[in-house]
Amino acid sequence: MDNNRKKIILVDDNASNLSLGRNMLRSFYEVFPAPSGEKLFEVLEKIIPDLILLDIEMPDMNGYDIIKKLKSNNKWKEIPVIFLTAKTDEDSEVMGFDLGAVDYVSKPFSAPRLLKRIANHILIEEQKKSLLDYADNLEEKVKEKTAEVFVLQNAVLTTVADLVEFRDKLTGGHVNRTQLYLKALIEELIKQGIYTEEVSKWDMDFFLPSAQLHDVGKIAISDLILNKPAKLDPEEMEIMKTHVTVGVDAIQKIMSNTGEHAFLNHALLIAGNHHEKWDGSGYPKGLKESEIPLEGHLMAIADVYDALISVRPYKKAFSHEEACKIIFESKGTHFNPVLVDVFGKITDEFNKAAMAVGQ
Repeated sequence: MDNNRKKIILVDDNASNLSLGRNMLRSFYEVFPAPSGEKLFEVLEKIIPDLILLDIEMPDMNGYDIIKKLKSNNKWKEIPVIFLTAKTDEDSEVMGFDLGAVDYVSKPFSAPRLLKRIANHILIEEQKKSLLDYADNLEEKVKEKTAEVFVLQNAVLTTVADLVEFRDKLTGGHVNRTQLYLKALIEELIKQGIYTEEVSKWDMDFFLPSAQLHDVGKIAISDLILNKPAKLDPEEMEIMKTHVTVGVDAIQKIMSNTGEHAFLNHALLIAGNHHEKWDGSGYPKGLKESEIPLEGHLMAIADVYDALISVRPYKKAFSHEEACKIIFESKGTHFNPVLVDVFGKITDEFNKAAMAVGQ
């Protein structure tokens, strides 16, 4: 038996028609005769044919009933069906097409015409399968290329963040820790169903890596200020504050030179708003409450918590408990009160993240 030959099931309750049809087709196809709908479904449990030739007028289960059953089953619904019938009225033909038949051949039929119809529909199915395979392969290639672009984008973000952190010798591990804090906050938001509409629109594959750029503007701050071994004076503090607008300008410049903005949209909002405060006393714009994007509210908590537990020339590292107390006391002044409540549920996660990355 040639396993490459296409398989056809011929369904007809007339023994003469079955024999005639089989003899007509056997030189070109592997033919499986079935004298009834019941027998057809027995055969279908063993093989999946490339095409079914189906008589309409049969006792017990007619062709229309059979095709309805075929099309309702995922295993069989894609098998092309050609109706064979002595009916010549238009309504019967239309009904056959409506039920999913691909063609309608009237009896008596000539062998050349039937063979040509069969060959055409098998070719169509092969072309359809080739197109589907091509589409699947194309989709896979797009996914692979997208993954490559994502890896490249993330590598660029990480490299820039590492460069900033290398210059700011006092904040080692800060970028990695703040990403972990943000992840914990967002997971708790989702769990509690808070800010669901906003968070549902975020792509976490972009959001968390983009947070690495929250202090990218520090790359323009003088080393004398960035690494001063003492508390900054007011003038120096004003210069330090410019890292926000410098960072925003840098991200916007990148966005203007590329058509791909998705991985920078969050970075722009985080970098530009993480020093704003709930009561409007923050910088650079003095935004307050809902004027501040959610990204900025979230990063504010992550950023301040990490600054509190870290050693600085002008202060010791606060304990986890002390840092949490300061954040709780700043509820409704520095921080979004809703997010402070969320933070209160996951303080242990912050502590674990801090210890995991270390100073």
